Amino acid sequence: MSITKITSKGQITLPREIRKQLGVGPGDKVEFKELNGKFVVEKKIEYSPFDKYVGYLKKKRGQEPDVIIEELRGR
Repeated sequence: MSITKITSKGQITLPREIRKQLGVGPGDKVEFKELNGKFVVEKKIEYSPFDKYVGYLKKKRGQEPDVIIEELRGR
């Protein structure tokens, strides 16, 4: 169990051990959820709308670029 203090700006510092267990660091986001009258802190994982295209072109090797573009556009 860890205890932290709330600053005058409403900020808290997550103790190092909790940051390690959550797998968060500078710039990461955490989410507070209410669960049965208690609050749970979870790492917020955001996905890019472009994630689904990572590695897409590897399967398209040798195809004409115009054909690939048409396929991406759903035509």
